[in-house]
Amino acid sequence: MKSIKAIIVGVAMGLLCSPVFAQGIYDIGVHDPVMIQEGDTYYLYCTGRGITVYSSKDLKSWKHEPKVFDAPPQWAKETVTDFTGHIWAPDISFYDGKYYLYYSVSSFAKNTSAIGLVTNVTLDPNNPNYQWEDQGMILQSVPYRDMWNAIDPNIIVDEEGYPWMAFGSFWDGMKAVKLIPNRTAIAEPQEWKTIARRERSFELDDKNPGDAAIEAPFIFQKDTNYYLFVSWDYCCRGEKSTYKVVVGRSDQATGPFVDREGTPMNEGGGMLVVEGNDRWAGVGHNSTYTFGETDYLVFHGYDMTQEGHPKLIIKEIEWSDDGWPKQVKLED
Repeated sequence: MKSIKAIIVGVAMGLLCSPVFAQGIYDIGVHDPVMIQEGDTYYLYCTGRGITVYSSKDLKSWKHEPKVFDAPPQWAKETVTDFTGHIWAPDISFYDGKYYLYYSVSSFAKNTSAIGLVTNVTLDPNNPNYQWEDQGMILQSVPYRDMWNAIDPNIIVDEEGYPWMAFGSFWDGMKAVKLIPNRTAIAEPQEWKTIARRERSFELDDKNPGDAAIEAPFIFQKDTNYYLFVSWDYCCRGEKSTYKVVVGRSDQATGPFVDREGTPMNEGGGMLVVEGNDRWAGVGHNSTYTFGETDYLVFHGYDMTQEGHPKLIIKEIEWSDDGWPKQVKLED
């Protein structure tokens, strides 16, 4: 048996989930996946109209569940005028008896963007108490005002119990902002940090996303360390995608994060975790979890054997003796 097991699921976005290929590949559409466990069921949320949802009992067989939104939130249509309901990059967590699902609305290649929040007391659509309640906008970015992009949220709790939202895509890198304890608004006075960035060409217009290709921060706590995973290079280009995942770590939830060589991530540092190969054009936008006693890296990849369609990949993480995730190898 291999020491790192691969479970690969998914195919083109929007299809149903009956198995049609060998080796655990299923007809489900997955982009920017996040997961959580409620009882004996795993729930997966990803980019899609109304937010796409799947469930599984074993992380292998997946069932399509109702989307979160039947209609685009009114506040989102007013904030991003060309928004039509295709919601990006959710983040799921549990706090004070409720599930918190943060989500992104945006104009493609613009930082006309916002992050919203919707909550539920259960994730089981068959539970009579199942009802998503939108809490509105948490954070907004505006062209020429902000050199950051309000998408790709992730929640982490610091050593004093305060929640922070990590987020960002391109521009001047990944940010973290402190939230109020109930996680529904930015705390005052405001506290902001740049947690990861890459060098951006100075001459570019501020409205331009730029050439510092970095996004999708996810902070994972293991023992006394916090690991910041980010995606470098380009997603969403099918067979021309170049996505890869890098990581740094810190003994504090909001950094500073450094890679294995000691280079700060807010100065361009990052240790490679996984990258594409001859079959996978690019892999990235990960989330990271501990289920039982096993740590998992959850991400999507663009399959060259399926015209670059995005698929879900779940890998068990192996750790080095000095506390770094070992590089993940993908099957050809």
